[in-house]
Amino acid sequence: MTVLRSILLFGAAALFEIGGAWLVWQGVREHKGWVWIGAGIVALGLYGFFATLQPDASFGRILAAYGGVFVAGSLVWGMAVDGFRPDRWDVAGALLCLVGVAVIMYAPRPA
Repeated sequence: MTVLRSILLFGAAALFEIGGAWLVWQGVREHKGWVWIGAGIVALGLYGFFATLQPDASFGRILAAYGGVFVAGSLVWGMAVDGFRPDRWDVAGALLCLVGVAVIMYAPRPA
């Protein structure tokens, strides 16, 4: 159950961080204005909150692992929202990152 909770928290964190960054991008680069930027800032704050809920207490480990989730999640977001089509190297890189996440977060460690 702890691993499932951790995965769900990583998913929520990714949604808020990638979504928040996208909202800021839209507000600035696509000239959608301060409301979009403000919503992005709020979403980015929520990302930080969800990251703190991980069962592991090590900030460095959580953020290092989350980096891999961010890489893969960003490609998925681009596909879903912006019509981006990753090539095989994008997919391979994202899969490597997710393997890294699994090793960092879920490898057996001495108690």
